[in-house]
Amino acid sequence: MGRTIKPYWELFLIFFKIGAFTFGGGYAMIPLIRNEVVNKKGWLGDEEFMDMLAIAQSMPGPIALNTALFVGNKRLGFKGSLFSGAGVILPSFIVILLIAMVFTQFKDNPVVERIFKGIRPAVVALIVAPLLSLGKSAGVKWKNLWIPVVVALAVWQLHISPVYIVLAAILLGIFYLIYLKKRVNK
Repeated sequence: MGRTIKPYWELFLIFFKIGAFTFGGGYAMIPLIRNEVVNKKGWLGDEEFMDMLAIAQSMPGPIALNTALFVGNKRLGFKGSLFSGAGVILPSFIVILLIAMVFTQFKDNPVVERIFKGIRPAVVALIVAPLLSLGKSAGVKWKNLWIPVVVALAVWQLHISPVYIVLAAILLGIFYLIYLKKRVNK
C-alpha cells in the first residue's frame, strides 16, 4: 500500500508557511528552513543540512527552492520534492501576482517610490543576519570574514563574473584539500 497523503501535505504546509512569512528572499528563508527540518522535525542533521546548503547554492535557481527540493526529496522522494517546491514557490507567486495587479496603478507615485527606497536597507539586513548565523553554524571564523567582502568588492567594483569566482573557489578548495591530505600524511 502506498504512502498516505498526510506527509506530503506536511511538507507543503511547512514550506508554504516559510515562503509566506519570510521577507528578504531565499537567504532569509534558510534559517527558518533549518529550524524546521533540523531542530523541530529532525529530518536532517545539522552537518547534512550544511552540506545540502552548499550544494543548493552551487546549483542554478533560487536557493530557497533548491533547499526545499532537496529536503522534499530526502524526506519523501520525487513527490516530496514536488510538494515542498510548490509550497515554497506558491506564496511568492501569489504575492507577485497581486502586486503586479495593484502596483501598475501606483508605480509613479512618489510616496510608493520612497517606501521602496526605505525598504531596501531592511532587506539587506534580512539577508545579512541569516548569512552570519549560517557562517557561525558552518564554523566560519570572524577572521575569515574578509573573504566574502573581497569577493563582493571584486564582483561589484572590478566587474569580475561570479562564474570565475566560483571556479576559482573550487580550484582553491581542491588545492587546499590536497594540501591538508599531504599535511595529515606526514
